[in-house]
Amino acid sequence: MEDVLIECSPGISGDMLLGAFYDLGVPKKVIEQPLIDLGLKDLYHLEFKESKSCSIRGIKAKVENIGCSNIKRTWRSIKEIISNGNLEDNLKQIIYEVFQSLASAEGKVHGIKSEDVHFHEIGAIDSLVDIIGVCAALNYLNPNRVFCNEPMLGKGFVQTEHGKLSVPPPAVIELIKQKNIKVLSSIDSVKGELSTPTGIALLSNLADDAHPPSKYSINSYGVGIGNLKFPFPNLVRVYKISSFEDSFFNQQNNPKCEKISIQESWIDDQTPEDISNFVEKLRIEGAYDVSYQAINMKKDRIGFAIQVILPIEKSEYFRRLWFDYSNTIGVRERTQSRWILLRRRGEISTTFGNIKAKQTLKPDGSITMKPENDEVLRLKLKHNISSDEIRKIIKNSGKNFKVIENWK
Repeated sequence: MEDVLIECSPGISGDMLLGAFYDLGVPKKVIEQPLIDLGLKDLYHLEFKESKSCSIRGIKAKVENIGCSNIKRTWRSIKEIISNGNLEDNLKQIIYEVFQSLASAEGKVHGIKSEDVHFHEIGAIDSLVDIIGVCAALNYLNPNRVFCNEPMLGKGFVQTEHGKLSVPPPAVIELIKQKNIKVLSSIDSVKGELSTPTGIALLSNLADDAHPPSKYSINSYGVGIGNLKFPFPNLVRVYKISSFEDSFFNQQNNPKCEKISIQESWIDDQTPEDISNFVEKLRIEGAYDVSYQAINMKKDRIGFAIQVILPIEKSEYFRRLWFDYSNTIGVRERTQSRWILLRRRGEISTTFGNIKAKQTLKPDGSITMKPENDEVLRLKLKHNISSDEIRKIIKNSGKNFKVIENWK
């Protein structure tokens, strides 16, 4: 299965991204079908035109409002449109998440509940077309993973329905903070809005990884052209790629060997409650794992054998924890090696919503994924169905693994 790489060159907006997906080969019918299903077909006219920016060709997406320019939509009304629409669950979920992130950012900026946010430009029909169309295009391509690079924001001022705002607009700043997005800056950054709230919301929700693979081949690509004129090409490129990242890890780093520290002690003069609290303290402070069991000690006293596996660089710190938080007067310590498969944490989109999960990279280059056990337990209690059924539903409906951390 192919991956998708979104290249911000230098920024990103919803219309540029939509134009790039169309240029990549996504049919117009695919882009418009969910808009029709949501009852929006009579409110706009969408046109894709060949265009150039600094002599570089691409596609410009243009949305014309048809008699609805004065409509001010709230997040509540947009949510109702999405919920009532006849869309497949995966597409509905990602559209919802993009709008939810925008509503959350706008609500924080204006100091109101996200439900009550009036979207203004974001609620206008052109932004609805951009967001829903881009989500439909990516759903159609169904890539294994979506990569992106860091966008630039620009500087200066932009005219909005809120009046003149500095660049980047407040909603962009809040989205970057909420989604922990890394951006590029430059001392001689050109004046103008390089990245819009719609573009940043789409990028932050659709991309699984902000670090393009170190090794890949380009199978095809599309170019979306922006409306603003700069002294450099104003465009977004979307690539279909074949990534060799996993095979690289497999050959070079998987499984990997690392040094660990093992500390242990036997304690016979503390209560089970104190021992339980101490074990929890070790876990909170960063132990890889802790085990303990009741044992028979001298004078037939019942004690506890406690063993903790920890990062070797934390050995000295954990020695202090033993003496500060337990009654032991001695700790045994040794250094060992362990071989581990590379893994990474992330989120996967399912019919239950976004679920925390973990991927493991096998030596043959294959990737396995399983939901975090805490998530399975939470869903089991919420829906009153078995853990096996929860895992089965997640496996069958899960897609678009969104990376939270790199392989380690």
